[in-house]
Amino acid sequence: MKRILIIALIGLLLMITVINIYSSEINKYTFKNPIGDGADPWVIKTNDRFWYCGVYENKIFLTNSDSLPNILKQEKYFVFIPPEDTTYSKNIWAPELHYLKGKWYIYFAADDGDNKNHRMFVLEGGSDPKNPIESPFVFKGQITDQSNKWAIDGTVFELQNNLYFVWSGWPGDENIEQCIYIAKMKDPLTIEGERIEISCPTEAWEKIGNPTVNEGPEVLVKNNIVHIIYSASGSWTDDYCLGRLSCYNGNVLSKDSWIKYGPVFSKTDDVFGPGHASFVEVSPNNWWIIYHAAKNKGAGWNRDVRIQPFFWNNDEPDFGVPFSPYKLLNY
Repeated sequence: MKRILIIALIGLLLMITVINIYSSEINKYTFKNPIGDGADPWVIKTNDRFWYCGVYENKIFLTNSDSLPNILKQEKYFVFIPPEDTTYSKNIWAPELHYLKGKWYIYFAADDGDNKNHRMFVLEGGSDPKNPIESPFVFKGQITDQSNKWAIDGTVFELQNNLYFVWSGWPGDENIEQCIYIAKMKDPLTIEGERIEISCPTEAWEKIGNPTVNEGPEVLVKNNIVHIIYSASGSWTDDYCLGRLSCYNGNVLSKDSWIKYGPVFSKTDDVFGPGHASFVEVSPNNWWIIYHAAKNKGAGWNRDVRIQPFFWNNDEPDFGVPFSPYKLLNY
């Protein structure tokens, strides 16, 4: 009898150990949104690490992790603290980290404390493709087209060995509406030629709030089809959402080449104001969207960061709907 009890006890201990191991594996690969506080999230992958570029207390930081859900739990590396009393000292928004032509660059919007003076600026880093913080970032100045008008949310993409800058700007000098513009780049620091408007708020789902808004353009390219995923309606409203501009013929500098779809990602019964997304291929054919949303209904600019997988229908992205913050996600 004693021997049977010992064998039973050993069996019980082994079972508990297996359950604990299994539970830890489940916990390792499951999570719930949000993954942290913040807005305008930008993530890029290099080798097996993810790099997040964001703003904390008006300073640009990077974090990195081998796991996307944990990326905002890592140590912040502050790569840019703006000097006082310049045209780029205040209101730093939406920085993005890019590896272009053999170097790292960070593009960001900033002003002198007055929103009407918002413009785009660029930092230049080192050349190690695996490690953006291997070398310090150096402020290189403003990046602008000839109009030098109000500009935010700049991003860069490469197509057939050419670089293009895409951003949100004012058509004139007053805060009436924001449109999406594109221009060819001479190099990662220089725009050449005039800006070309490719989208202004025209649809009902883009015109909620005043001023009307198209902003936060981000680029997905598949089989030479270029998709610009942008944010529409006021970012302070529950109706902030994502739209899509698609260019199928490669002529990205022609407004007529772009077809508008939307909304392609919008509010649900318990997710409000989803917008300003970035995208990363976590593993082959395993794509994820990183976006911000209001913390609750009516929260406006009180936002957090969320992630979820998305899929491709042929060469067009399908984001589905924002997942509930109560939904357990596998990673």
